[in-house]
Amino acid sequence: MNQSNEPTKPDSTDVRDLGVPSDAVGPAPVSLGSPRRSVGLALIFGLTLLAYVPAIQGGFIWDDDDYVINNETLRSFSGLLSIWTDPSATPQYYPLVHSTFWIEYQLWGLWSSGYHVTNVMLHILGAILLWRLLRDLSVPLAFVIALVFALHPVHVESVAWITERKNVLSGVFYLAAMTVFLRGYKIAGNGIAGQQDSDPIDGTAKLGRWYVAATALFLCALLSKTVSSTLPAAILVILWWKRGTLLKRDLWATLPLFAMGMGFGLVTVWLEKFQVGADGIDWELSFVQRCLIAGRAIVFYATKLVSPVQLTFIYPRWEIDASSPFAYAFPAMVLLLIVVLWVLRDRLGRGPLAAVLLFCGTLFPALGFFDVYPMRFSFVADHFQYLASIAWISLVVVTMNAVLRSISSASMVLPKCILGVSIATLVFLTWQQGKVYEGLEVLWRDTLAKNPNTFLAHNNLGRLLIDRGDYEEAEKHLRESVRIKPDFGDSLVNLAKSREAQGDLTEAGVLYQKATEVAPGYPQAWNGRGVVAAMSGDLEPAMKHLQRALEIKPDYANALVNLGLVHAQSGRTPDAIRALESALQLDPHLLEAKTNLARMLMANEDTGRAEQLLKEVLSANPNDISTLLNLGVITGSDQRYETAIEYFRRIVEIDRSNAQAHYNLGAMYDAIGNQQQSHFHFNVYARLTGQTP
Repeated sequence: MNQSNEPTKPDSTDVRDLGVPSDAVGPAPVSLGSPRRSVGLALIFGLTLLAYVPAIQGGFIWDDDDYVINNETLRSFSGLLSIWTDPSATPQYYPLVHSTFWIEYQLWGLWSSGYHVTNVMLHILGAILLWRLLRDLSVPLAFVIALVFALHPVHVESVAWITERKNVLSGVFYLAAMTVFLRGYKIAGNGIAGQQDSDPIDGTAKLGRWYVAATALFLCALLSKTVSSTLPAAILVILWWKRGTLLKRDLWATLPLFAMGMGFGLVTVWLEKFQVGADGIDWELSFVQRCLIAGRAIVFYATKLVSPVQLTFIYPRWEIDASSPFAYAFPAMVLLLIVVLWVLRDRLGRGPLAAVLLFCGTLFPALGFFDVYPMRFSFVADHFQYLASIAWISLVVVTMNAVLRSISSASMVLPKCILGVSIATLVFLTWQQGKVYEGLEVLWRDTLAKNPNTFLAHNNLGRLLIDRGDYEEAEKHLRESVRIKPDFGDSLVNLAKSREAQGDLTEAGVLYQKATEVAPGYPQAWNGRGVVAAMSGDLEPAMKHLQRALEIKPDYANALVNLGLVHAQSGRTPDAIRALESALQLDPHLLEAKTNLARMLMANEDTGRAEQLLKEVLSANPNDISTLLNLGVITGSDQRYETAIEYFRRIVEIDRSNAQAHYNLGAMYDAIGNQQQSHFHFNVYARLTGQTP
């Protein structure tokens, strides 16, 4: 920030001597055709794209399944309407973000690199807008600040994580809204630096158009992520910095923006608690504890920006002891810094204080005063400071420039070398950090290497290992997760699934029961408990457990499937059919529901509906022998012998030793009078089973 009382045009030679375009600072607009401007744009674009090459090559990671892979709203136009009209249709109500995902899904489906490229391009656009904004505000070294913002590794989490499209998209709209607002404000004669427009009446008319545009851009930012609600407060800090005072018209101009931000913020708080799940003992913190968290978080974020080492996807969750004097050191440091900068504002200028206020204020929504789901495992995350980092980076860059000029006034060799080494280091660190986002397993193993006590990483890695059948290592991580956090129902459920998959129904049942005790509102635990009870033959308890899961989560399709199977085992076929049909209404892609419903319908001699369902299953799994066998039986019973023969022949092509398929082929060939083929398959059946057909 400018370090004098009144804003002045920076000496362009300061920047030129550092080896960056001289038009990267200074308030005067520069045409896009300016060679120096073009060099600056090329540097931001080229270096940022280079730094993010590993991230672009990465896959989908945590939460990307809910946001993209399994997000049904991306599949159709009706889904796009739901994105805007139904807050429960997506994990969080950020319709602009999900609309961009919808467009991308139509263009390239589940090609992960396409989503990564979009994130990188938005980040680059945000850096360019930042450069323009800082120039408008006459901030020295605007280009360097924008380049550091683009390349800083602390932003990799926001850029490389597809889910965090929220940050990069809202960042673009946030910076655009601020630029438009401040430009319009100056046109109206309010004058950022106190200057009066030559035609204040015409200027006021122009302000109306600029104000509408700024408000629309702010609305887009809020529809991307509500952390951007801090914009009007940031505008007031900037106006105070440039003028030294705030006027009534400043407050009136920002009041509607404050109202918009508060409205969206309240909606987000409600959704976090009742839809995302930010509720329970992990969020039971006193106001004093939250203040202590806020102070420590501010220091943490400032430190990571200055020294971006050991960046971790999940940082340790601090133990906040309000009785410890040490806990008060962090908020005391922050308050002391603000007081000192206020006292020295005439000597240092208002810039440093404004930068600190902007940093803390932009961080405010993520400082622990509002309950968000990530607080369950950590109070801080790199992506929380995406916008706030701008102020701190600006302060550090300008301060370092002043220090270097004071110690090397006769030569710019040292500043040039430090700038070059710093940029190269940022590119390298961002490149290395981008590799962490190659895929889920790499991400969780990197997290555990840096933070071994992350119960969530142990749990998620364990679940990943279960999916690929590596039960031994999976259970090692899952038991460690349970040890670290015994009341985390997800770890207990995943460990129970591992034991269930290996046939240990006794321990699986104990683990599911414990999960229902520590997390009675966790439907997956009740569902698992019901499944194990059914597998053990305890059908009545199984039914009660599954019904409890559905009471908690009425749209739990898998629980409905399992309830249907229990009804079928109990001989209640109509109830089974109703449960399976309800499951398919909730999730039309549930193959297990289609397969079991088809079997129920076959038992009820409703072969027409059963055949249609089985064909849908077969289109998803062309080599599913059970489905082929049932389709063969249906078509054979309907005297469509040639069709039945095709189904049974496909089974034999897949598995030549399938005795049932050979027997059915023999019967079908016999029905059409092909005795040679009939005898052949009956003989194969006899050879495989030792029985005479």
